[in-house]
This record gives sequence, structure tokens and C-alpha cells, in this order.
Amino acid sequence: MAGENDVIDSPTGWVASHIKQYVETGGKKGHMWRNGAPTLLLTTIGRKSGARRRTALIYGRDGDAYVVVGSKGGSHVHPLWYLNLTEHPEVELQVADQTMRARARTANAEERARLWPEMTRIWPDYDRYQTRTDREIPVVILDPVS
Repeated sequence: MAGENDVIDSPTGWVASHIKQYVETGGKKGHMWRNGAPTLLLTTIGRKSGARRRTALIYGRDGDAYVVVGSKGGSHVHPLWYLNLTEHPEVELQVADQTMRARARTANAEERARLWPEMTRIWPDYDRYQTRTDREIPVVILDPVS
């Protein structure tokens, strides 16, 4: 993987601070977040800029795969990281002190029905976020690749 300095971190202040702490400590600080929610760092390729962009997301597991939710707090538009991975599904993950490549895909209806309750168990606010918007909040499956 390329060096850390060629990645653009989230412009949101608290997310950027979370990422910085996560990276500097190899995930010792930041992996477990508020109320014990596990987080990973997701690096996507910007669909317009081509730049590597990184954000921190709460995650769950589904076998070997990681699962994240494109909630954006219930906004009426998808988060930019989600739009990026729909164009460029090859992504990079950091989970605690492990880094890996993964292929991202949006869960189909059956997968979403199964995974949504698991994700709301980890972060109950996802249900509230869904009530704020007419869009179906996407559940994304990140399958590690070698």
C-alpha cells in the first residue's frame, strides 16, 4: 500500500481526529469507539478526483467480510465514500492494526434484510437515521481480497 501522506482524510474535524489517532496508534486507540462500537478505516478512490480518500466507519462482520452502513446520519443523499466505491469497488481497509484490500458491493435485498438488524445491534441509531430519509440506507459488504 502507498504511504499515508498520499491519502486525503475526511474533512469533517472529529472524523479526521479519529483517523489520525487510529493510524498513529495502529488502531489501539480508535478501533473501539463510543460505547464499544468497532470502527475501521476505509480508503476509496475518488470518483471525480481519482485521489485516495479515507474515512472511519462502524463495522460488523459477516463471515470473513466486513459490513458498513452508508447512513450519513440519515441525510437525503448518500455519503461520498459510498458514491466513490460504487464507481471504484476496489478499496483498502485498516481494521485495528491489520491492513488489507477488499472489494466493496452493496448488499442485495436479502442480504440487507439479514444484515440490517445486526448493524443496528452494533449502532442502534441506524434505525433512527433510516426514519429521517426516503432513500434506503445502503449496507455495504467489504470482501477481503489477496
